[in-house]
Parts: sequence; C-alpha cells; structure tokens
Amino acid sequence: MTLSKRLFDILFALAILPIVLPVGLIVAAALLLTQGRPLFYAAERMKTPARGFRLWKFRTMTTVARDSGVSGAHKAARITPAGRILRRFRLDELPQLWNILAGDISFVGPRPPLRQYVERFPEIYGPVLRSRPGVTGLASIHYHRHEEWLLARCRTASETDRVYCARCVPAKARLDLIYAKNASVCFDIVLIFRTITRVLH
Repeated sequence: MTLSKRLFDILFALAILPIVLPVGLIVAAALLLTQGRPLFYAAERMKTPARGFRLWKFRTMTTVARDSGVSGAHKAARITPAGRILRRFRLDELPQLWNILAGDISFVGPRPPLRQYVERFPEIYGPVLRSRPGVTGLASIHYHRHEEWLLARCRTASETDRVYCARCVPAKARLDLIYAKNASVCFDIVLIFRTITRVLH
C-alpha cells in the first residue's frame, strides 16, 4: 500500500466517523432488540497470501457451531430478517471501519478472501493480494450482483464451492488485476462514490 493511499484511508475514515458511529450504534441497538447477541461476526480473511486477520461485520445470520465457505442458497435460511436489510444496504460492513484504521484493509481493493481459497489458488491470489484488500472495489461493483445470482442457485455447500471456484474466483481476479494496474487515490474516490450510488439505487 502506498503512503498516499494509506493517508487517504485514515483521513477519509476519520472524516466519516461522526456519521458511521451513530449509525452503527443505532444498528447495534436494533440488532440487540431483534436478534440478540452476538452483535458482531468476525472471520479470518487474508491480507496477503500468508497473513490473515479478523474481519468484523454486524451479524446477519443465525450462528452455527461450524461455518465455512462462501454463502449460497444453502445458507439463505440462516439470514435473519434484520440481516437481510443490513446486507441490502451494506450496513453490516460498518464495523470494517475499524479494520481500515487498523491497516488490515483499505476502502478500495479486492475483497479479502478466505484462507481456504488462497491456499487452493495461489497462482490467482498471489498477484491479487499484492494490492491491499478493500471494503469495495472494481470486482465488488461490477461482479457482486452476478455472483449473488450464481450462488443463489446453489443448493448445497459442495455446489456453492464448485460454482464459486469455477465462475467467481477467476472473474473477480481479472477485475482486481485491472484495478491494480490503474490504482490511484483519484480512482479510489471514483469507486467509493460509485459504490455509494449503487447502494442507494
């Protein structure tokens, strides 16, 4: 991560903190009343091919003893009513502001992948994770809805894994590498506002 990108992340995070903090408190109170504890979901993601970190989100699903892999239709029944609203407007990702300030992720970059996929596809994630992962990015903007559509048709964990690995991993990697070649603070600002516009629409 370049110094200019890191400085932008810190300054922008501090600038929006007065907005994010009260909204986050309202979301936390609503979740506490509607679905109880735990309020947060933390899972390991990878910032480099060898280094993981804990990514924080508001919890949007019922808890289970063991959970792995990406979410397909086989997990849809676990999404809570409040969780559906949070996911629709990406409010579940508000706690990731902490990950940004901690330097785990940036505002813009490839979505941080699960360790299991990084280890299975080192030839893909090696180049992708030369860029610091982000909350949003080129792949998030242009492929997220298609990925949701693909995975929503998968009825088992094995089918979800197969489709994700065959269709989503390489497609998102191509977009992530396009971002890497054109990365700049100005491009990040454009992608942030495109993300906000898409969410509001």
